[in-house]
Amino acid sequence: MSAEARRAIERVAHSIHRRGLTHGRTGNLAVREGERVLVTPTGVSLADIDADGLSVVALDGTHIDGPPPTKEAFLHVAMLRVRPEAHAVVHTHSVHSAAVSCLSGIDADDPIPPLTAYYGMRIGTLRMLPYFAPGDPAATSAVEEAARASHALLLRNHGPVVAGVDLDAALDAVEELEHTAQLFLLTRGLATAPLTPAQLSALAAPSGRTHP
Repeated sequence: MSAEARRAIERVAHSIHRRGLTHGRTGNLAVREGERVLVTPTGVSLADIDADGLSVVALDGTHIDGPPPTKEAFLHVAMLRVRPEAHAVVHTHSVHSAAVSCLSGIDADDPIPPLTAYYGMRIGTLRMLPYFAPGDPAATSAVEEAARASHALLLRNHGPVVAGVDLDAALDAVEELEHTAQLFLLTRGLATAPLTPAQLSALAAPSGRTHP
């Protein structure tokens, strides 16, 4: 795996932790190069990720090289298998997104309304999966099915998993998702005016499209 990909994971991992988008030893990242995927190792805080201490897995999840990968590597490879335009995945336990994933009565096909244009551009469609225990590979088929419809997923009682053309795009989307989740919680129960389907379609036009 290239030194450039390793340095990108180290840089973005530290940025995620610095921005408070994860806590403790939670959260993980992945970058695909060809048929191999570089992922963060298990049991390491994103604040302590080192470019030379990353794991390498195959697209089927087989561990190839480096320390043991995050137990949630299957989330990343499942997303990357079904979204060939994506080369990176970011998974966090960001507070507001995780809070939305714990609410009852949330529409799994539209858990957070498109309250802002940037949400429309960077997220577009969000899908929420049913609950699976962290690291449970039984979630693989559910992730693959949902990822065919959207590059942004919300795991029930857990947090977001977002794919992007590169790590920076995936991080931008995760941050936008977290910001909109906060707006959603602040306005929940109040009359809101989400973007209309026509407004969303205009944002998704080739000139304005920023997500896979």
